[in-house]
Amino acid sequence: MVADIAYMQDQQQSISRMQLLFKQQRAAFRHDPMPTADKRIETLQSLKAALLRYQEPLIRAISTDFGRRSADETKLAEILPALEGIKYVSKRLRRWMKPSSRHVGMAFQPGKAKVIYQPLGVVGVIVPWNYPLYLAMGPLTGALAAGNRVMIKMSESTPETARVFAQMLADIYPEDQVAVVTGEAEVGMAFSQLPFDHLLFTGATSIGKHVMRAAAENLTPVTLELGGKSPAIVSKNVPIADAAERIAFGKGVNAGQTCVAPDYVLCPRERVDELIEALRMQFARLYPSLRDNTDYTQVVNPRQHQRIQGYLQDARDKGARVIELNPKDEEFSDTRILPPTLLLDVTDDMKIMQEEIFGPLMPILPYDRIEDAMEYIADRPRPLALYYFGYDKPEQERLMNQTHAGGMCINDTILHVAQDDMPFGGIGPSGMGHYHGHEGFLTFSKAKGIYIKQRFNGARPIYPPYGGAVLKLVYKLFIR
Repeated sequence: MVADIAYMQDQQQSISRMQLLFKQQRAAFRHDPMPTADKRIETLQSLKAALLRYQEPLIRAISTDFGRRSADETKLAEILPALEGIKYVSKRLRRWMKPSSRHVGMAFQPGKAKVIYQPLGVVGVIVPWNYPLYLAMGPLTGALAAGNRVMIKMSESTPETARVFAQMLADIYPEDQVAVVTGEAEVGMAFSQLPFDHLLFTGATSIGKHVMRAAAENLTPVTLELGGKSPAIVSKNVPIADAAERIAFGKGVNAGQTCVAPDYVLCPRERVDELIEALRMQFARLYPSLRDNTDYTQVVNPRQHQRIQGYLQDARDKGARVIELNPKDEEFSDTRILPPTLLLDVTDDMKIMQEEIFGPLMPILPYDRIEDAMEYIADRPRPLALYYFGYDKPEQERLMNQTHAGGMCINDTILHVAQDDMPFGGIGPSGMGHYHGHEGFLTFSKAKGIYIKQRFNGARPIYPPYGGAVLKLVYKLFIR
């Protein structure tokens, strides 16, 4: 009972601090509603320099939170794309900020029209645990480039990362510009209820619904980066080693705890056995051992480990054939290490085919015609990513144009996320809205249209009382 009271008091203190921070940021924004390009670029360069200074503490913090996370994966999947994103935005920000001239029709002359891009105000960012640095840095970069103040709610599952990240930001920004909020689910819900000018959430679809519902009370616009079951299609003619190598990479990174990891594979029926052996070889090449291999990441916490094990057991109980890819036949029962695991003979009533896996399990489903694979995907909620492996250009075009997903790779996996000149975002159950690069700047800006007239009022002939020759001429010229 005492512990429960202390817990609730601690959460309430976090909520009270968060509400105060929001008021401070809103007040600060009113004093500086349109930061100059120079000021924004300076802000971004400070962020870049801080990330370089803090990269080693952040790498250690993320590994601590996971129990074991590859330092190279953190550098490649979090630090490198975050730095590249800052460089890309900083180089182009002046051009993006310039007002754009727009056409004014003859009927509304003399006059001018332009669109200016104003900061929205205070932006909220809710960060998941799987890539706690990059999925904070990406939205932060876009929001700061657009001139906003930013509040970031870090995941309770990565407390050490949150601590170091908050320290890093406190070194360079006052809290009325950028602030980090920590706390459990109660704090997260209170965070989503604040009247932000924009709210970006990355995480599970089920939680995204609650976030959107809370934001609707304030008519807060949202960008939702959710998940879903991202399929990989292996074509009939692609060299199987090419497909297996790239699928194994995309599934192995972060032990499959990636929102765009290939969730399941659609493979020509006659090539399934060939694909299994190719995946076995590729995973063994990437991860010759698992137990003491620091290149292979551990599942983040016992809750997620139990969830994934539950999917696996449910599939076994319902008749799935399970192939564990464990090159040295090691034992993991005293760890949260889960080996890459293939599943065959899966059915729709298995949890593994109903929920996003978010782990190193990968079902393989046979298909007979490419049309069957496309129909299988179309019959299900639209995924965050779709992967196609094949060098037939017409079939590539067909897949690009006739399937729906948030994003797509041809002959690769996951790397589309790191392309700064492309928008990133889901569709339907896998999310809404876009960010990264220019799309991020636009998401966190208000494109305000402005029509300008000076002293001469060319519109006077259309004022009441109506009638007269001029109005008849207007109708004759323009209503046709």
